[in-house]
Amino acid sequence: MKLRKVTAASAAVFALALTATACGGDDSGDGGSSSSGGGEKIKIGIKYDQPGLGLKTPDGSFSGFDVDVATYVAKELGYEPNQIEWVETKSADRENALSRGDVKLIAATYSITDERKQKVDFAGPYLLAHQDLLVKSDSDITEATDLNDKKLCSVTGSTSAQNVKNDFAPKAQLSNRGGYSECLSALQNGQVDALTTDDSILAGYAAQDQYKGKFKLAGLKLSNENYGIGVKKGDTATVDKVNKALEKMVSDGAWQKAVEENFGPANYKNEQAPKIGQIVK
Repeated sequence: MKLRKVTAASAAVFALALTATACGGDDSGDGGSSSSGGGEKIKIGIKYDQPGLGLKTPDGSFSGFDVDVATYVAKELGYEPNQIEWVETKSADRENALSRGDVKLIAATYSITDERKQKVDFAGPYLLAHQDLLVKSDSDITEATDLNDKKLCSVTGSTSAQNVKNDFAPKAQLSNRGGYSECLSALQNGQVDALTTDDSILAGYAAQDQYKGKFKLAGLKLSNENYGIGVKKGDTATVDKVNKALEKMVSDGAWQKAVEENFGPANYKNEQAPKIGQIVK
């Protein structure tokens, strides 16, 4: 078979095609197109280590309520699941990730606060969570005050346990651990009597296969945490589109289905879907 010669003209056409293809990719630094997806990808920040909310599984896939919400929203913005690039976003770096354009959206147990609203815009809220206690399924702890003279697991860097000690149980003994998984092991082994953080996070951990039926939520509302989807400051067009997507997710039943699938095994008694723009103090 004879090889065809590449003329200067055809080479120029080939080079032009490559240039056009490269320009069509998403390297704009804004985390994805602000309109429809087309052939581009959208970068969405999530947690990688929170079962039931945002978790990267051993096979490289992603699961959790935040993932389900973000996938639904992306679909409404014109992106198929295979056009989503999930980006691990640590709590301390969420505002920077948006301002730098590393991601287009962040759905990562991102509570809406006045301080954060100075740096980013929020769509939502899409979930109202509360600080709660996780205890053994046969525990008689029903109130935060029951933790006096009991051991409360505290994750290093978290203020949740200290808040319980300060406001409800001054005699509680705080037992520090490096992470929630370590606290769960300590709770299971009887080394501590309770664990505290947002009820959605607790429900996600308790819903894992190895813990099903072993723990329960006390059902307390020690704080209000309004989870929103973070958007770059000033991008009101995207905020409006995400809000419309969240409203549709609630109205067509997909929101409640995602709650039950991700938190159901822990008997999580979720609040009704919050109204867009309605922040519960």
